[in-house]
Amino acid sequence: MKTELKAKFLQHISQKKRDGGFTLIELLVVIIIIGILSAIALPSFLNQANKARQSEARTYVGSMNRAQQARFMEAGKFAGDGQVADLGLGIRTQTEHYEYTLETDGEGSLSAVSRAIAGAAAPLVDFAGVVWVGTTDGTDTGEKTTRAILCEAENTTTPATDVGLGVPANESCPANWRTL
Repeated sequence: MKTELKAKFLQHISQKKRDGGFTLIELLVVIIIIGILSAIALPSFLNQANKARQSEARTYVGSMNRAQQARFMEAGKFAGDGQVADLGLGIRTQTEHYEYTLETDGEGSLSAVSRAIAGAAAPLVDFAGVVWVGTTDGTDTGEKTTRAILCEAENTTTPATDVGLGVPANESCPANWRTL
């Protein structure tokens, strides 16, 4: 090859490297790929975020159940209506996503309900826990003890008020609720 042709070829290659970049089509392809990946990942991420929020409620209601059992063993009664602070758990009655309540049927009550009621901000399910005084063998003559159950709504439209006071039928959650 002639030296002049070699020089022009090398000059052309070096000029091409300086002017190098991405073409519009290459950029569009990358943007489309990122869009597709985010369309797939975003719903999954939001679902995981809701599961984490629901985990808070599940944990708090379970803790409230155990605290009610301990309170009954120590004081002979459950914490009354709205007395979440009396359980000594440090649980706020209102968080960003849930409102927590307690309910009994009055002084000397033999059952209590703890509820986590989801706010309207996100599609979250409600949780409810029932604590009651029962017997170890299921008969009226057995040794008295406290029993508890934790229930999760099957969908976002099932209200926590479906779970009421008293011994749950068959010691399980009502219809449209899952026993945890």
